Amino acid sequence: MKIILLFMLALSPIMSLETSDKLFECTEIFKARKSELLIELERIDEQKQALSALKSATEELLKKRETKLSQEEEVVDRKLTEISSKEESIKKMLQINEEVLKETKNIKTDKIAQTFAKMKAASAANILSEMNPNEASSILSSLKPKTVGKILTKMDSKKASELTLLLVK
Repeated sequence: MKIILLFMLALSPIMSLETSDKLFECTEIFKARKSELLIELERIDEQKQALSALKSATEELLKKRETKLSQEEEVVDRKLTEISSKEESIKKMLQINEEVLKETKNIKTDKIAQTFAKMKAASAANILSEMNPNEASSILSSLKPKTVGKILTKMDSKKASELTLLLVK
């Protein structure tokens, strides 16, 4: 048993040498890996800074675009308002023009009706027979019923019935 104990004591320094060699190798590996990790950490930090710069540049560009867009929207809104007001103005002018046109047409029709009222029934019948039926009926509608009756009696019966139907409408 003493021999075994001696043998163990003799082997113990040899084993501790092997363990210290292994520890030394691990330390060297960790040191090498530490420098690799530091390099990788620097690279990550540089990328993080680049990303941060890119983010701030993108945000600045976005703000500029939003400002430009809002300015363009204001221009479009002003033009739209201007167009709307011009459209309203044009509608009012158109309405006034239509009223003036109606008034002019009524005056014209009244003068023509006065002319036909002063004509002989046979002459008026001949002229109205040759006219467009709608125009002839509008002239007849502005005459007195007695005058219309005299003119229709002097017309061809087909034409007189056509004009009478138009007068009814």
